[in-house]
Amino acid sequence: MLLGFDIGGTKCAVVTAEAVDSGIEIIAKEKFPTDLSVKPEEMINRLIASADKLCGGEKPERIGISCGGPLNSETGIIMSPPNLTGWDNVPIVKIVKAHFGVPVHLQNDANACAVAEWKFGAGKNSKNMVFLTFGTGLGAGLILNGRLYSGTNDNAGEVGHIRLEDSGPEGFGKSGSFEGFCSGGGIAQLGELYAEAAKKKGVTPIFANGEITAKTIAEAARKGDETALMVYKTCGEKLGKGLSVIIDILNPEKIVIGSVFAHAHDLLWKYTKEVIDKESLSLSASVCEVVPASLGEHIGDYAAIGVALLED
Repeated sequence: MLLGFDIGGTKCAVVTAEAVDSGIEIIAKEKFPTDLSVKPEEMINRLIASADKLCGGEKPERIGISCGGPLNSETGIIMSPPNLTGWDNVPIVKIVKAHFGVPVHLQNDANACAVAEWKFGAGKNSKNMVFLTFGTGLGAGLILNGRLYSGTNDNAGEVGHIRLEDSGPEGFGKSGSFEGFCSGGGIAQLGELYAEAAKKKGVTPIFANGEITAKTIAEAARKGDETALMVYKTCGEKLGKGLSVIIDILNPEKIVIGSVFAHAHDLLWKYTKEVIDKESLSLSASVCEVVPASLGEHIGDYAAIGVALLED
């Protein structure tokens, strides 16, 4: 039996799974809110207690922990993630290993999701794969030569910080960044900018009548709203620009993209593909398939279990 902990700023989950011929089968899961009013050690004890209950007295073979960074995967320490206030240099691997006495691995959530899509999802059987989160923000996990690559201090894959333009929506603390253009938050910023410009011309976009989000803009775009379509055209073009950099540098066979890309593939891909064809090396682009992530809302479960399966 395999055991996984998925730790987030709003919720935590504990998952058990068994290895099967096709990959893994999730056996049981328990989730509960992340309580930041208590010490991290207390939350970890809750995770362990939940795991003991799910395991039913059986000892897990291996344990994986997926958590937002920054963290140190080699020492097993969580290092003050912005969404986990008070989790400062928490030796979570040491604590969990002391209780269970089995191998325990820790990875940041982007790397963990990359491992999940590589082992069980859209990137299965690939040797060189890049996973992009494309959710609230934009991070990446890198599978290179059949192994997870996390960099010198676990900072590999921070593609959201790349500046694509001198100015533009802000993401990763940088205006005009890859995350600024290609994330849920970035699309909302683009929507606000484009809606303001449209209103000055006497046009009020459909999505401007309520909360402006990537989802409401997509809904308006599918109804033919010109401003909403322009937002996704811009996002798609910038995505193509960023992916071209990744394709030229890493020469992957697959780029797997989650969340917004999976939900809005029809609005983005035409423009993304046009830019990739124009900007990237044809030899590299010809062997790279760009696909939506396939694990959907279950990716967190598979991510934690995938980390458990990483080599010692």
